Amino acid sequence: MKYVLVTGGVVSGLGKGVTASSIGVVLKACGLRVTSIKIDPYLNTDAGTMSPFEHGEVFVLDDGGEVDLDLGNYERFLDVTLTKDNNITTGKIFQFVIEKERKGDYLGKTVQVVPHITDAIKDWIESVAVIPVDGKEGPADVCVIELGGTVGDIESMPFIEALRQLSFFSWSSQEDCRKLDGPFTDNFCLVHVSLIPVIGVVGEQKTKPTQHSVRELRALGLTPHLLACRSAQPLLENVKEKLSQFCHVPASNILNIHDVPNIWHIPLLLRNQNAHDAILKQLNLLSIAMPPALKDWTMMAETYDNLTNSVRIAMVGKYVGLTDSYLSVVKALLHACIACSVKPSIDWIAASDLEEDSAKLTPEAHAAAWETLKNAACVLVPGGFGDRGVRGMILAAKYARENNIPYLGICLGMQIAVIEFARSVLSLERADSNEFNANTPDPVVIFMPEGSRTHMGSTMRLGSRRTLFHTTNCITAKLYGNPQYVEERHRHRYEVNPEVIEVLEENGLKFVGKDETGKRMEILELPSHPFYVGVQFHPEFKSRPRRPSALFLGFILAATGKLEAHLKGHQNGI
Repeated sequence: MKYVLVTGGVVSGLGKGVTASSIGVVLKACGLRVTSIKIDPYLNTDAGTMSPFEHGEVFVLDDGGEVDLDLGNYERFLDVTLTKDNNITTGKIFQFVIEKERKGDYLGKTVQVVPHITDAIKDWIESVAVIPVDGKEGPADVCVIELGGTVGDIESMPFIEALRQLSFFSWSSQEDCRKLDGPFTDNFCLVHVSLIPVIGVVGEQKTKPTQHSVRELRALGLTPHLLACRSAQPLLENVKEKLSQFCHVPASNILNIHDVPNIWHIPLLLRNQNAHDAILKQLNLLSIAMPPALKDWTMMAETYDNLTNSVRIAMVGKYVGLTDSYLSVVKALLHACIACSVKPSIDWIAASDLEEDSAKLTPEAHAAAWETLKNAACVLVPGGFGDRGVRGMILAAKYARENNIPYLGICLGMQIAVIEFARSVLSLERADSNEFNANTPDPVVIFMPEGSRTHMGSTMRLGSRRTLFHTTNCITAKLYGNPQYVEERHRHRYEVNPEVIEVLEENGLKFVGKDETGKRMEILELPSHPFYVGVQFHPEFKSRPRRPSALFLGFILAATGKLEAHLKGHQNGI
């Protein structure tokens, strides 16, 4: 196995995930099979219990893994299907080692960070790297590993040491090692992502932070083969020469990842700077690799840049203060918009600003929120937990339903649609979810029987589940191509109460998709509405740049007045 390790220095949030994904794209374009691993040094076992405000969205995998959002980038960029083991955390490693110690697997030895923790990290990487993720048999050619955090962080030290050992022992064969009287490290390439800031009005690009970052990395036993320098503007040649001199990296291996119109340009930036040649040379893969074929990728990046028309999308949510909380939703909207030849213009609306209480406490925010909602071409209510902002979401769903505005409710957004319909159409004024009101006399959304009320982590209904269509005469089935079923990813504890389905359907709300038992509601539609759809699953997690989610595509088509023509064309095989 060949490894490409991506580390970060100076500050967090430089875009290591996008850089790692882009390296994977370029290597894949060279004809190589690529897999990815993300290392998160936090003590959490997984990302499932983390606040979106602190860590961004929780990305859900087919196998039910709740993982870091960077794995979403890997899946979207590389078009692969990863497993929960592709996300390594300190919590997972410690739990694994402690369980072995409790079973007596260490035979009475003193269990220490070195070698037991570091060995567990290496073993985990080596075992996960060979798992096929692209639908083909056999292991990938290259595994791209992203080390989260910043070099020098205390919590990442065991991982740095394990990776140092991995790099030292990643030779091609014992025979090659003996010939060279030392390790033959053509199976390991280290790319260090760092910041080149501009200080003061003079606008001089400063290299000192990167110099210190590389020095710290080398002191820990790892020397970068390539530097990926983040900057607002392209690097000057003299800056590259200075970095080369002080960081012990050839000038040709110093890559500049400057700001670009959209992140799809990053693989093209790497290609244009011959990053693939430097990586392939380090990994001794030049003889089997092809020139990178990125024609389709280039067309996709340029198509987005050249779009002039836009569509206004009202995103009514709980976590709008940090847009990464809905990263996959944003990407799915982008994929769908490009397929419809429009740019997404997302209007972020804090759901609580739509509520009546806001009119008294923050009247300006309230007025602005409603004005934004009324100017939007469509309304999307994404997933979330807790009761904050729920009343605002219900008002947004009611506005979309009564004014024939395209509406897409995802997970919580579907449950909101049910609550709103029960209150407004069935006149059940106290209809609610048990999540928000355990004592409601009309619980239209209930806690799932198999859920845990005592443990939060990995206790939801997670991962890929099958949804069966109960009619083909509905928008959702037509958008998916009229299959018998679809498989989408889930993450929820609550469900629509089966006891209220009959009365809801008698009054016009139709549940067109259900689980395999027929008792759990998965998809709702309002046939009298141009596009009013709610889904219990998360279609955004399987959306891809050149294969947009069917539901998001239909949502944008409805917002731009093209849905009916699309469905007719689809029906006629056009």
